[in-house]
Amino acid sequence: MNKLAFGKKNYQLMIIGIITLVIGFTIMSMDKEPYGFGFLGLTLGPLIVIAGFIVEIAAIVHTPKEKK
Repeated sequence: MNKLAFGKKNYQLMIIGIITLVIGFTIMSMDKEPYGFGFLGLTLGPLIVIAGFIVEIAAIVHTPKEKK
């Protein structure tokens, strides 16, 4: 039997976290202010990236329920 390190829910959360990280970094790169010092580069993008890392940590820490 092929036993994976994480459950299905863990992998789903990891994919959601990666997508959130990509969206956050994309938003930061869309800032038109010099050196990225606008709202998108300093506030919105980093908050979304932090949310993505929190989702990734939750995906790693989440323990699936045992099936009986």
